[in-house]
Amino acid sequence: MQPDLELVHVRKGESFAAWMHGYPFRTVRWHYHPEYEIHLIVATSGRYFIGDFAGTFSPGQLIVTGPNLPQNWISDVPADEVVPVRSIVIQFPEHFIQSACETIAEMQGVPALLERSRRGLLFDQGTSTIVAPLMRQLVEAQGLRRLVLFWDILHHLTTGEHEVLASLSYEPNLSQAGDSGINRALAHLREHLTRQVEERELADIVGQSPSVFSRAFKRHTGTTLVRYRNQLRIDLACKMLLTEPGLAVATICYEVGFSNLSNFNRHFLKLKGMSPSQFRANFAANRDLVIAD
Repeated sequence: MQPDLELVHVRKGESFAAWMHGYPFRTVRWHYHPEYEIHLIVATSGRYFIGDFAGTFSPGQLIVTGPNLPQNWISDVPADEVVPVRSIVIQFPEHFIQSACETIAEMQGVPALLERSRRGLLFDQGTSTIVAPLMRQLVEAQGLRRLVLFWDILHHLTTGEHEVLASLSYEPNLSQAGDSGINRALAHLREHLTRQVEERELADIVGQSPSVFSRAFKRHTGTTLVRYRNQLRIDLACKMLLTEPGLAVATICYEVGFSNLSNFNRHFLKLKGMSPSQFRANFAANRDLVIAD
């Protein structure tokens, strides 16, 4: 089965993405992306797949994956259960970290780590215990503080014990996945998420009629274009609610592409089971409990 392309959203003025998500979530599928990823499990247990490796995970699992390495984590929870925070994720582009390695002398230990991560790296519990609170802080940090935390995390990764996951012989064939029409359409949709991209526009990108594209899109994503776009916008809104606590809900509503606040609140409630304000408050309370522990 070919993995789906995930388009990582690095916001303007930032060098990398740091965020967290619950379960179920749109990225919980067999997928890949060109960015490096640091992935921490904070809740649930289940099965995970990295390249040709399969194993089980539990809270505290810390994994680093390199560019274009297919991956997925599937939690063992009831079908109707919603987990508010399942994973904390840091994703950074290859050009960003390569440029840093070339210009900063103290980065000399990083390239070897990054090269090994192309097969996936599972870190020991000691490293996870140190890195976990740093990742939680990074999700909400801004400005230079983000960089300080990022370099601190990277330092602990370069010195931490780890095992390589995917086999030496594993070589993902992404030629078909990267060129698939649906993946190109999804990438275009995510790049232009805040404007009203219509189905005909996406159908033209892949050279299909709107009706044929609509059926293919639903087979690939399990939902309609309108619902998928709303889900992406709500996901982006969640990230902004967590990382920009001073930003008004109404401002976030318009920045993610909704033109009506009541419509935004309705979709948010439907997808998250609470209002945007409640979502922000719940995560703040959860953060305070974690810090207190």
